[in-house]
Amino acid sequence: MQVTAFSTPAHPEWRWRIVNYAGEMVEESRETFPTIAAAVARGTRRLIEMNVVDRSEPVRGYRSTSHLRGR
Repeated sequence: MQVTAFSTPAHPEWRWRIVNYAGEMVEESRETFPTIAAAVARGTRRLIEMNVVDRSEPVRGYRSTSHLRGR
């Protein structure tokens, strides 16, 4: 799993988000932080507290075209 931080123009404060390797959001902070570093640090602490194993399958970034080659 990975911790990311984000902000939006409408809400410039930073928040953290935990995402699994399949790209699914696992948890997101409600509290805000003044810096990206503070948000990532708190999100990392939360991930450690959760103590979970990510068993998700990563999404393939490509699709085989072998089915088109026999035409």
